[in-house]
Amino acid sequence: MSLPKAELHLHIEGTLEPELAFELAARNGVELPYADTDTLRKAYRFEDLQSFLNLYYELMAVLRTERDFEDLANAYLARAAAQGVRHAEIFFDPQAHLARGVEMGTVVEGLGRALEHSQAVHGVSTQLIMCFLRDESAESALETLEAAKPYLDRIVGVGLDSAEVGHPPAKFREVYEAAAAMGLRRVAHAGEEGPPEYIVEALDVLGVERIDHGLRCMESPTLVERLVRDRVPLTLCPLSNVRLRTVDVLGDHPLPAMLDAGLMCTVNSDDPAYFGGYAGDNFEAVRVALGLGEEQLRELARNSFLASFLEHDEGLRARYLAEVDAYEF
Repeated sequence: MSLPKAELHLHIEGTLEPELAFELAARNGVELPYADTDTLRKAYRFEDLQSFLNLYYELMAVLRTERDFEDLANAYLARAAAQGVRHAEIFFDPQAHLARGVEMGTVVEGLGRALEHSQAVHGVSTQLIMCFLRDESAESALETLEAAKPYLDRIVGVGLDSAEVGHPPAKFREVYEAAAAMGLRRVAHAGEEGPPEYIVEALDVLGVERIDHGLRCMESPTLVERLVRDRVPLTLCPLSNVRLRTVDVLGDHPLPAMLDAGLMCTVNSDDPAYFGGYAGDNFEAVRVALGLGEEQLRELARNSFLASFLEHDEGLRARYLAEVDAYEF
């Protein structure tokens, strides 16, 4: 669906399509344990979040150079633009690369080369958000933030991702306080597999401005009331929820009930190479499976721009919102 939209929940490493994975593996002399792209695609059948993460980290081995990260970002931006994405706030996972001996500068400079030309080449404005891996230590997160200091002119904010259960947001209080002191925006994954209490912690302890996923908020009427009152955006990823078995089938997704409750929901792709669709595919999937009408889809698109970190350019945000309002289905 080409409805103009912002993508606010997108892991750039999760856009690594099998074809590009094999191309980069050949370029860098990395041997993948899969015979071909079809065999690799068959591995994209996940039982839960951890089974996905195992493959996600395994395939990162092909990302070695600035050129690799530039190619990865350009491939995503071309696909996203074709599906109506006009603004993208892109997550990256530096710890997963630092652990392989790939330096912070290699990642940020490579991604940055694609992002700085994105508006001219793809018609997509961009911002970069550095995520901490919640299944790594709080000390590692602090070291990562320190390593990012020379590149903060390229990074708008910090996030928190990877395995949620057993890793509550409060574990990262210190690094989020440090990030806030540096003027960085703050988001965090919460309430995907973790309980509603993790959403509350992310808000109260980490001071986040957006909740990534957050669909388990529906288990707590008090929390829903708070999220509605404070207009806290939720960056939902419907196809991801189905692939990771958070929701059995898309027709059971709570998105319609969340919209009816007044929650500020957005629709995003998460890790589209692994979960079967980019941003436009997710919009089309919820339209069909959940019977969302034109005004609900328009509301989701407007929410995405309103929830974005575009305060530095309100004129651009207004232009994007006008495009949503003028869109003909």
